[in-house]
Amino acid sequence: MNYTARQSFDHDQPSCVGILLTNLGTPDAPDTPSLRRYLKEFLSDPRVVEQPRWLWWLVLNLVILNIRPAKSAAAYRSVWMDRGSPLMVHSLDQQAGLQKLMGNDVHVELAMRYGNPSIASAMEKLREKGCTKILVFPLYPQYSATTTGSTFDAVAEQLMHWRRVPGMRMVDAYHDHPAYIGALAASVKKHWDEFGRPERLLMSFHGIPQRYFDNGDPYPCMCRKTARLLAESLTLKEGEWFVAFQSRFGREPWVSPYADSTLKNWGAEGIGRVDVICPGFSSDCLETLEEIAVENRGYFIEAGGKELLYIPALNSDETHIQALAGIAREHLSGWVD
Repeated sequence: MNYTARQSFDHDQPSCVGILLTNLGTPDAPDTPSLRRYLKEFLSDPRVVEQPRWLWWLVLNLVILNIRPAKSAAAYRSVWMDRGSPLMVHSLDQQAGLQKLMGNDVHVELAMRYGNPSIASAMEKLREKGCTKILVFPLYPQYSATTTGSTFDAVAEQLMHWRRVPGMRMVDAYHDHPAYIGALAASVKKHWDEFGRPERLLMSFHGIPQRYFDNGDPYPCMCRKTARLLAESLTLKEGEWFVAFQSRFGREPWVSPYADSTLKNWGAEGIGRVDVICPGFSSDCLETLEEIAVENRGYFIEAGGKELLYIPALNSDETHIQALAGIAREHLSGWVD
């Protein structure tokens, strides 16, 4: 083993605690070359696509990366912000907000599983600051091997090259944490105070292949528990709220019901107004701002629905940052006062 990273050691050097705050990632720019790099890294992860490597390499490199980057770049341009992609902008604000609440005794660094800033670069920053204890905090409320599991893989891979491995703790999920549910409920109530209540509330989560769930991934169960707890917090009755899964890719069956099919059916039924919230996304991104608020809204209206309103992700809302800080403190118990 080649321990490539330099590490000096002094018995008198101060130590500190770090938080590695992570999210999925984003292209560096809304153009075709950037999307090609990003998609190649993302879709090459065997946690994300569980297919024979040789077969998937052919499909990815000969088909997908020659077609999808240009289309995805156009979609990203439609949501791009002055400071960058929405996910990056909100993640940076979350990092700053969490750092403020955690104080000077804890160093918070942001990393993306795919793209920049990389997990390797963020971990190096924590090591340079003398962090001998690190909490890995993926911003995925519901655990999935495709997201949280992959993040832990990437962290472990970096630690293979560290001579001194720090004390490590990991937040594997917070799908049912009262502070997280409370922040979601507060965001819905704020939306309803401004726009009134809809006929139905759809809670849409990113999907995974049904095969992954059948093989033991707990993600869909955690999504449904989040939805149930949120509905209880809002005192919603049966028939007033529903769960669906979005963003399916490929031909094999994914966990259902599908968000697009659900909204098409509701439009055909003549449902007047639907509100959609995406509790699995800690930050607004392409999947919420374009897929739900534009594409799926179009499906609903074209099928006969009257109005679809998207309830923004928690982003850097104060209640969200407070919830993240509370979750972090629980996992840091014994490490910080």
